[in-house]
Amino acid sequence: MGSLSGRNALVTGASRGIGRAIALKLASEGANIIVNYANSASSAEDVVTEIRELGVRAEAIQADVSDRSACEAMVDSAIRIFGQIDMLVNNAGIGSSGIDRPTITEATYDQYELLIGANLWGPIYMSKALVPHMRSAERSDIIMISSVATDTYSERMGLYSIGKAGMEALAYTLAKEERSNGMRVNVVAPGLVDTDMGRKLITLLPGSDDMRERDAGAPFGYVCTPEDIASAVYFLVSENGRYLTNQRIAVNGGGF
Repeated sequence: MGSLSGRNALVTGASRGIGRAIALKLASEGANIIVNYANSASSAEDVVTEIRELGVRAEAIQADVSDRSACEAMVDSAIRIFGQIDMLVNNAGIGSSGIDRPTITEATYDQYELLIGANLWGPIYMSKALVPHMRSAERSDIIMISSVATDTYSERMGLYSIGKAGMEALAYTLAKEERSNGMRVNVVAPGLVDTDMGRKLITLLPGSDDMRERDAGAPFGYVCTPEDIASAVYFLVSENGRYLTNQRIAVNGGGF
């Protein structure tokens, strides 16, 4: 019996990368998991298989989080499957590297809508759809996966930073509004992480395009892994984090 036994989580963008690692970590501690994905059905089913092998329940649900109706339908399905959802991890997102890092004025409105839709409207839609239901749980947790981009506001990261800054504002406000309902709301902000998104990003930045060559210049001698982010999320939703809300943990080795 894991420390999260009996709890049920919905993790958006859980078919790969950080979301996959979070889903597997929470499952390894006994939680049942809804694995959300946008496009990678086979990858999502692979994650579901891995989770079930840990002895807990898992189901994959397709939904584009930038689509309000899809989010609402996913929440309805998740509640129907598990009865009670008491953990929401808003992880799904799109990085600036996905649109080749345009400047604020170069970016098209379609690019604005793409990044802000995934990175800000997605968490808004998920929170609006799921928070009222989560209030009935004895304890509930929302984790927003943000970014250290909101510390630096670097050039050519504007569209991403705008979305993540809005997500953090959403988290801090929800934390105050929902505390009386037993809900903890926290932010985890990764730096560079060894994921598909991270590997795409470094091809657009000065320095090596090889993540392993970047290890030597990273804090502690290695680039952050998805499992490092998952461990921070687990700490917050576990009993160890029971008195933590309205907090932001930057998982970046102490540097940007």
